[in-house]
Amino acid sequence: MIRIVPACMFLSLALAASGPAAAITRTYYLAAEETLWDYAPSYPINPMHNGKFTADEKVFVAGDQRTRIGHRYYKARYVEYTDASFTTPKARPPEWQHLGLLGPVLRANVGDTLKVVLKNKTKRMPVSLHPHGLLYHKDSEGVPYADGSAGQDKGDDIVPPGGVYTYTWEVPERAGPGPGDPSSIVWLYHSHVNEVVDTNTGLVGPIIVSRPGELKDDGHLKGIDREFVVLFAVFDENKSFYLDKNIAAFAPAAARRTEDPEFMESNRKHSMNGYLYSNLPGLTMKEGENVRWYQLALGTEVDLHTPHWHGNTLMEAGRRLDVLNLLPGTHLTVDMQPDNPGIWMYHCHVNDHIDAGMMAHYTVLPRHP
Repeated sequence: MIRIVPACMFLSLALAASGPAAAITRTYYLAAEETLWDYAPSYPINPMHNGKFTADEKVFVAGDQRTRIGHRYYKARYVEYTDASFTTPKARPPEWQHLGLLGPVLRANVGDTLKVVLKNKTKRMPVSLHPHGLLYHKDSEGVPYADGSAGQDKGDDIVPPGGVYTYTWEVPERAGPGPGDPSSIVWLYHSHVNEVVDTNTGLVGPIIVSRPGELKDDGHLKGIDREFVVLFAVFDENKSFYLDKNIAAFAPAAARRTEDPEFMESNRKHSMNGYLYSNLPGLTMKEGENVRWYQLALGTEVDLHTPHWHGNTLMEAGRRLDVLNLLPGTHLTVDMQPDNPGIWMYHCHVNDHIDAGMMAHYTVLPRHP
Protein backbone atom coordinates (compact mmCIF):
# COMPACT_ATOMS: atom_id res chain seq x y z
CA MET A 1 0.00 0.00 0.00
CA ILE A 2 1.39 3.34 -1.03
CA ARG A 3 0.74 6.21 1.37
CA ILE A 4 0.61 9.67 -0.13
CA VAL A 5 2.07 12.28 2.21
CA PRO A 6 0.62 15.81 1.74
CA ALA A 7 3.10 18.50 0.79
CA CYS A 8 2.13 20.49 3.88
CA MET A 9 3.43 17.62 6.03
CA PHE A 10 6.85 17.87 4.39
CA LEU A 11 6.83 21.58 5.19
CA SER A 12 5.91 20.91 8.82
CA LEU A 13 8.66 18.30 9.14
CA ALA A 14 11.19 20.67 7.61
CA LEU A 15 10.25 23.44 10.01
CA ALA A 16 10.41 21.07 12.97
CA ALA A 17 13.84 19.92 11.90
CA SER A 18 15.13 23.43 11.57
CA GLY A 19 13.62 24.43 14.93
CA PRO A 20 13.06 27.93 16.25
CA ALA A 21 15.77 30.56 16.05
CA ALA A 22 18.48 29.71 18.56
CA ALA A 23 18.51 31.82 21.70
CA ILE A 24 21.80 33.60 22.27
CA THR A 25 23.50 35.80 24.82
CA ARG A 26 24.01 39.35 23.57
CA THR A 27 26.69 41.36 25.35
CA TYR A 28 26.87 45.16 25.41
CA TYR A 29 29.52 47.41 26.91
CA LEU A 30 28.12 50.70 28.19
CA ALA A 31 29.86 53.54 29.96
CA ALA A 32 28.17 56.33 31.87
CA GLU A 33 30.17 59.42 31.08
CA GLU A 34 29.97 63.18 31.27
CA THR A 35 29.20 65.14 28.10
CA LEU A 36 28.52 68.71 27.07
CA TRP A 37 25.09 68.48 25.44
CA ASP A 38 23.53 71.02 23.07
CA TYR A 39 19.72 71.10 23.11
CA ALA A 40 19.55 73.54 20.17
CA PRO A 41 22.64 73.35 17.92
CA SER A 42 21.00 75.69 15.40
CA TYR A 43 20.76 78.60 17.85
CA PRO A 44 20.26 81.53 17.09
CA ILE A 45 18.45 80.34 13.93
CA ASN A 46 15.18 78.56 14.68
CA PRO A 47 14.58 75.78 12.11
CA MET A 48 10.96 75.61 13.20
CA HIS A 49 10.13 78.64 11.07
CA ASN A 50 13.44 79.46 9.34
CA GLY A 51 13.91 82.58 11.43
CA LYS A 52 15.17 83.93 14.72
CA PHE A 53 13.91 82.70 18.05
CA THR A 54 11.15 84.80 19.60
CA ALA A 55 11.47 86.33 23.05
CA ASP A 56 9.30 83.57 24.54
CA GLU A 57 11.38 80.86 22.88
CA LYS A 58 14.63 82.43 24.03
CA VAL A 59 13.60 81.67 27.60
CA PHE A 60 14.62 78.05 26.91
CA VAL A 61 17.65 78.51 24.65
CA ALA A 62 19.29 81.90 25.15
CA GLY A 63 22.02 82.11 27.77
CA ASP A 64 23.65 85.04 29.51
CA GLN A 65 25.98 85.51 32.44
CA ARG A 66 23.19 86.87 34.65
CA THR A 67 20.04 84.79 34.58
CA ARG A 68 20.15 81.95 32.02
CA ILE A 69 22.36 78.93 31.34
CA GLY A 70 21.16 78.67 27.73
CA HIS A 71 21.08 75.66 25.41
CA ARG A 72 24.31 73.86 26.38
CA TYR A 73 24.48 71.84 29.59
CA TYR A 74 26.84 69.34 31.13
CA LYS A 75 25.02 66.02 31.36
CA ALA A 76 25.73 62.30 31.65
CA ARG A 77 24.83 59.74 29.02
CA TYR A 78 25.32 56.06 28.21
CA VAL A 79 27.95 55.49 25.52
CA GLU A 80 28.54 52.11 23.87
CA TYR A 81 32.08 50.68 23.62
CA THR A 82 33.48 47.87 21.49
CA ASP A 83 34.78 45.67 24.32
CA ALA A 84 35.50 45.39 28.03
CA SER A 85 38.61 47.55 27.79
CA PHE A 86 36.36 50.61 27.34
CA THR A 87 38.96 52.30 25.18
CA THR A 88 37.16 52.51 21.81
CA PRO A 89 33.63 53.95 21.60
CA LYS A 90 31.42 52.05 19.17
CA ALA A 91 30.36 54.24 16.26
CA ARG A 92 26.64 54.96 16.18
CA PRO A 93 25.22 53.79 12.81
CA PRO A 94 23.59 56.44 10.59
CA GLU A 95 20.11 54.96 11.15
CA TRP A 96 20.44 55.64 14.89
CA GLN A 97 21.83 59.18 14.75
CA HIS A 98 18.40 60.47 15.74
CA LEU A 99 18.79 58.90 19.20
CA GLY A 100 20.59 62.06 20.27
CA LEU A 101 21.08 62.08 24.04
CA LEU A 102 19.71 58.56 24.47
CA GLY A 103 21.94 55.60 25.13
CA PRO A 104 22.36 52.92 22.45
CA VAL A 105 19.57 50.54 21.47
CA LEU A 106 19.87 47.20 23.28
CA ARG A 107 18.30 44.50 21.09
CA ALA A 108 17.16 40.95 21.76
CA ASN A 109 14.80 38.28 20.52
CA VAL A 110 12.49 36.54 22.96
CA GLY A 111 14.51 33.71 24.50
CA ASP A 112 17.81 35.61 24.46
CA THR A 113 19.85 36.81 27.42
CA LEU A 114 21.29 40.32 27.68
CA LYS A 115 24.57 40.91 29.49
CA VAL A 116 25.37 44.59 29.92
CA VAL A 117 28.78 45.52 31.28
CA LEU A 118 28.52 49.00 32.81
CA LYS A 119 31.53 51.15 33.60
CA ASN A 120 31.10 54.41 35.47
CA LYS A 121 33.41 56.89 33.75
CA THR A 122 31.98 59.93 35.50
CA LYS A 123 34.14 61.59 38.13
CA ARG A 124 31.68 61.90 41.00
CA MET A 125 28.23 60.58 40.05
CA PRO A 126 27.08 57.12 41.28
CA VAL A 127 25.12 55.27 38.58
CA SER A 128 23.35 52.00 37.81
CA LEU A 129 21.26 50.23 35.15
CA HIS A 130 17.61 49.29 35.56
CA PRO A 131 15.52 47.74 32.73
CA HIS A 132 11.78 47.84 32.22
CA GLY A 133 9.94 44.71 31.11
CA LEU A 134 12.78 42.18 31.19
CA LEU A 135 13.31 39.39 33.73
CA TYR A 136 16.03 40.19 36.26
CA HIS A 137 17.04 38.93 39.67
CA LYS A 138 17.98 41.00 42.69
CA ASP A 139 21.62 41.17 41.66
CA SER A 140 20.70 42.85 38.34
CA GLU A 141 17.86 45.19 39.33
CA GLY A 142 20.05 48.28 39.68
CA VAL A 143 18.02 49.95 42.44
CA PRO A 144 19.12 50.52 46.08
CA TYR A 145 16.22 50.11 48.50
CA ALA A 146 15.23 48.00 51.51
CA ASP A 147 14.45 44.83 49.54
CA GLY A 148 15.56 42.25 52.08
CA SER A 149 18.77 41.45 50.24
CA ALA A 150 21.15 42.95 52.81
CA GLY A 151 24.42 41.07 52.99
CA GLN A 152 24.06 39.68 49.48
CA ASP A 153 26.20 40.69 46.52
CA LYS A 154 24.40 43.89 45.49
CA GLY A 155 27.02 45.63 43.40
CA ASP A 156 24.25 46.30 40.90
CA ASP A 157 22.63 48.89 43.18
CA ILE A 158 25.36 51.51 42.94
CA VAL A 159 28.32 51.53 40.55
CA PRO A 160 30.71 54.17 41.93
CA PRO A 161 32.97 56.36 39.75
CA GLY A 162 35.56 54.09 38.18
CA GLY A 163 33.55 50.97 39.03
CA VAL A 164 32.40 48.19 36.67
CA TYR A 165 29.44 45.83 37.04
CA THR A 166 27.82 43.24 34.75
CA TYR A 167 24.03 43.08 34.63
CA THR A 168 22.28 39.94 33.37
CA TRP A 169 18.72 40.23 32.06
CA GLU A 170 16.64 37.43 30.57
CA VAL A 171 14.12 37.94 27.77
CA PRO A 172 11.26 35.44 28.28
CA GLU A 173 8.03 35.50 26.32
CA ARG A 174 6.43 37.89 28.82
CA ALA A 175 9.11 40.47 27.95
CA GLY A 176 8.32 40.33 24.24
CA PRO A 177 5.44 41.25 21.93
CA GLY A 178 1.99 40.12 23.02
CA PRO A 179 -0.66 38.60 20.74
CA GLY A 180 -1.88 42.00 19.59
CA ASP A 181 1.56 43.60 19.25
CA PRO A 182 3.70 44.02 16.16
CA SER A 183 6.85 41.92 15.75
CA SER A 184 8.84 44.11 18.17
CA ILE A 185 8.18 46.34 21.16
CA VAL A 186 10.22 48.86 23.13
CA TRP A 187 11.20 49.24 26.79
CA LEU A 188 13.30 51.76 28.70
CA TYR A 189 16.51 51.34 30.64
CA HIS A 190 17.91 54.01 32.94
CA SER A 191 20.01 54.68 36.00
CA HIS A 192 18.12 54.23 39.28
CA VAL A 193 20.48 55.19 42.11
CA ASN A 194 18.40 58.35 42.43
CA GLU A 195 15.97 58.01 39.55
CA VAL A 196 14.85 61.65 39.49
CA VAL A 197 18.41 62.98 39.48
CA ASP A 198 19.80 60.27 37.20
CA THR A 199 17.20 60.51 34.44
CA ASN A 200 17.13 64.31 34.44
CA THR A 201 20.91 64.18 34.12
CA GLY A 202 20.46 62.09 30.94
CA LEU A 203 21.07 58.42 31.80
CA VAL A 204 18.32 56.72 29.78
CA GLY A 205 18.07 54.52 26.68
CA PRO A 206 15.84 52.02 24.78
CA ILE A 207 15.54 48.24 24.67
CA ILE A 208 13.86 46.65 21.62
CA VAL A 209 12.57 43.09 21.97
CA SER A 210 11.36 41.11 18.95
CA ARG A 211 9.67 37.76 18.48
CA PRO A 212 11.98 34.78 17.92
CA GLY A 213 13.43 34.82 14.43
CA GLU A 214 12.36 38.37 13.62
CA LEU A 215 15.78 39.96 14.16
CA LYS A 216 18.13 39.31 11.26
CA ASP A 217 21.86 38.69 11.59
CA ASP A 218 22.56 42.23 10.40
CA GLY A 219 20.61 43.66 13.35
CA HIS A 220 17.57 44.71 11.32
CA LEU A 221 13.99 43.50 11.65
CA LYS A 222 12.37 41.39 8.98
CA GLY A 223 9.78 43.34 7.00
CA ILE A 224 10.72 46.71 8.52
CA ASP A 225 12.67 49.25 6.48
CA ARG A 226 13.33 51.85 9.18
CA GLU A 227 12.99 52.19 12.95
CA PHE A 228 12.83 55.38 14.98
CA VAL A 229 12.96 55.69 18.78
CA VAL A 230 11.83 58.99 20.29
CA LEU A 231 11.70 59.89 23.99
CA PHE A 232 9.39 62.77 24.94
CA ALA A 233 10.74 64.16 28.21
CA VAL A 234 11.00 67.48 30.00
CA PHE A 235 14.56 67.24 31.30
CA ASP A 236 14.54 69.33 34.46
CA GLU A 237 18.07 70.68 34.69
CA ASN A 238 17.25 72.10 38.13
CA LYS A 239 17.34 68.47 39.33
CA SER A 240 20.39 67.42 37.34
CA PHE A 241 23.50 66.15 39.10
CA TYR A 242 25.41 68.85 37.19
CA LEU A 243 23.27 71.90 38.06
CA ASP A 244 26.01 73.59 40.09
CA LYS A 245 28.60 72.88 37.40
CA ASN A 246 26.33 74.30 34.70
CA ILE A 247 25.69 77.47 36.68
CA ALA A 248 29.40 77.93 37.34
CA ALA A 249 30.31 77.35 33.68
CA PHE A 250 27.57 79.28 31.87
CA ALA A 251 25.74 81.61 34.27
CA PRO A 252 27.86 82.29 37.38
CA ALA A 253 25.80 85.36 38.23
CA ALA A 254 22.77 83.08 38.54
CA ALA A 255 24.23 81.25 41.53
CA ARG A 256 21.99 83.22 43.86
CA ARG A 257 18.90 82.79 41.66
CA THR A 258 18.27 79.09 42.06
CA GLU A 259 14.93 79.77 43.74
CA ASP A 260 13.87 82.25 41.06
CA PRO A 261 10.84 80.79 39.15
CA GLU A 262 11.98 82.29 35.83
CA PHE A 263 15.46 80.85 36.15
CA MET A 264 14.05 77.45 37.10
CA GLU A 265 11.60 77.49 34.18
CA SER A 266 14.42 78.24 31.73
CA ASN A 267 16.09 75.01 32.86
CA ARG A 268 13.14 72.77 31.99
CA LYS A 269 13.93 71.44 28.54
CA HIS A 270 10.85 70.15 26.68
CA SER A 271 12.77 67.83 24.43
CA MET A 272 12.55 64.97 21.95
CA ASN A 273 15.68 62.82 22.40
CA GLY A 274 17.33 65.83 24.02
CA TYR A 275 16.58 68.32 21.24
CA LEU A 276 14.38 71.44 21.14
CA TYR A 277 12.76 73.45 18.35
CA SER A 278 13.13 71.06 15.40
CA ASN A 279 16.81 70.29 15.96
CA LEU A 280 16.19 66.51 16.08
CA PRO A 281 18.08 65.02 13.07
CA GLY A 282 17.76 61.89 11.00
CA LEU A 283 14.01 61.23 10.72
CA THR A 284 14.07 60.44 6.99
CA MET A 285 12.25 57.68 5.10
CA LYS A 286 10.85 56.90 1.65
CA GLU A 287 7.28 56.75 0.41
CA GLY A 288 5.87 53.23 0.74
CA GLU A 289 8.44 51.96 3.25
CA ASN A 290 7.47 50.05 6.37
CA VAL A 291 8.48 52.36 9.21
CA ARG A 292 8.30 51.46 12.89
CA TRP A 293 8.12 54.22 15.50
CA TYR A 294 8.89 53.48 19.17
CA GLN A 295 7.46 56.20 21.43
CA LEU A 296 8.62 56.72 25.02
CA ALA A 297 7.93 59.17 27.83
CA LEU A 298 9.57 59.81 31.16
CA GLY A 299 9.33 62.48 33.83
CA THR A 300 6.79 64.02 36.15
CA GLU A 301 3.21 65.29 36.05
CA VAL A 302 4.01 67.73 33.23
CA ASP A 303 5.13 64.80 31.06
CA LEU A 304 1.71 64.09 29.60
CA HIS A 305 2.54 63.96 25.90
CA THR A 306 0.56 63.56 22.70
CA PRO A 307 2.91 62.86 19.78
CA HIS A 308 1.35 64.01 16.51
CA TRP A 309 2.55 63.31 12.97
CA HIS A 310 1.45 65.71 10.23
CA GLY A 311 0.84 64.40 6.73
CA ASN A 312 0.62 60.63 7.34
CA THR A 313 -1.14 58.14 9.62
CA LEU A 314 -0.06 55.13 11.67
CA MET A 315 -1.42 51.83 12.97
CA GLU A 316 -1.48 50.66 16.58
CA ALA A 317 -2.91 47.17 17.20
CA GLY A 318 -5.31 47.54 14.27
CA ARG A 319 -6.30 51.09 15.18
CA ARG A 320 -5.64 54.02 12.81
CA LEU A 321 -4.27 57.22 14.35
CA ASP A 322 -2.05 60.24 13.95
CA VAL A 323 -1.86 61.17 17.67
CA LEU A 324 -0.76 58.99 20.60
CA ASN A 325 -1.22 59.35 24.37
CA LEU A 326 1.94 59.00 26.48
CA LEU A 327 2.31 59.11 30.25
CA PRO A 328 5.61 59.04 32.19
CA GLY A 329 7.19 55.62 31.82
CA THR A 330 4.99 54.66 28.85
CA HIS A 331 6.29 52.52 25.96
CA LEU A 332 4.33 52.38 22.68
CA THR A 333 5.09 50.91 19.24
CA VAL A 334 3.29 52.07 16.09
CA ASP A 335 3.79 51.45 12.37
CA MET A 336 3.65 53.87 9.45
CA GLN A 337 3.61 53.26 5.72
CA PRO A 338 4.04 56.84 4.48
CA ASP A 339 2.17 57.71 1.29
CA ASN A 340 2.59 61.48 1.37
CA PRO A 341 6.07 62.84 0.50
CA GLY A 342 7.27 66.06 2.06
CA ILE A 343 8.81 67.59 5.17
CA TRP A 344 6.26 67.19 7.94
CA MET A 345 5.89 68.47 11.49
CA TYR A 346 6.14 65.91 14.30
CA HIS A 347 5.52 67.27 17.79
CA CYS A 348 3.78 67.01 21.14
CA HIS A 349 0.28 68.46 20.83
CA VAL A 350 0.21 69.91 24.36
CA ASN A 351 0.17 73.69 23.87
CA ASP A 352 2.72 74.56 26.55
CA HIS A 353 5.06 71.91 25.20
CA ILE A 354 4.82 73.32 21.66
CA ASP A 355 5.74 76.78 22.96
CA ALA A 356 8.69 75.33 24.88
CA GLY A 357 10.13 73.57 21.83
CA MET A 358 8.91 69.95 21.89
CA MET A 359 8.77 69.61 18.14
CA ALA A 360 10.67 68.13 15.21
CA HIS A 361 10.39 67.42 11.49
CA TYR A 362 10.32 64.12 9.63
CA THR A 363 10.94 63.77 5.91
CA VAL A 364 9.25 61.42 3.44
CA LEU A 365 11.17 61.17 0.19
CA PRO A 366 9.28 60.33 -3.03
CA ARG A 367 9.26 56.68 -4.03
CA HIS A 368 10.71 57.68 -7.44
CA PRO A 369 12.90 60.82 -7.32
